[in-house]
Amino acid sequence: MMNSRVEKLALVLLRVSLGWMMFYAGITKVLDPAWSAAGYLQNAKTFPELFNFFLQPSVLPVVNLINEWGLTLLGVSLILGAFVRLSSILGALLMILYYLPILAFPYPNPHAYIVDEHVIYFFVLVFFAAIRAGRVWGLDQWLGRQRSLLG
Repeated sequence: MMNSRVEKLALVLLRVSLGWMMFYAGITKVLDPAWSAAGYLQNAKTFPELFNFFLQPSVLPVVNLINEWGLTLLGVSLILGAFVRLSSILGALLMILYYLPILAFPYPNPHAYIVDEHVIYFFVLVFFAAIRAGRVWGLDQWLGRQRSLLG
């Protein structure tokens, strides 16, 4: 896995900086009582039927909660290096759900062709899950030691 201190430092800086970005994106939604995913979902270009389902009055509050707290907890997980594998997999799924509604193939936005920031975040999160990034200077390393001591 990571052999040198420079490799470990680069990985931790990437994990913590992405974590901070996700935390900030989530906590600002949590703290804004007027925030809703409705505007984003109403403009879905790809799979509009699916995203219209998410707009139903009984579903939208759940979608909002998942957005707000999903991003916030993903950020905390990446910053602390705790439960990174699980949170990265769930975060990658969330990034797909952010990417699809804005995609007017092949343009996810006016300044991108096929790949936009959501695709990059998706692959970084998949990478974190694959290499168990929380085990590099994170709480996952400590949690792994505790499990081995108990078992």
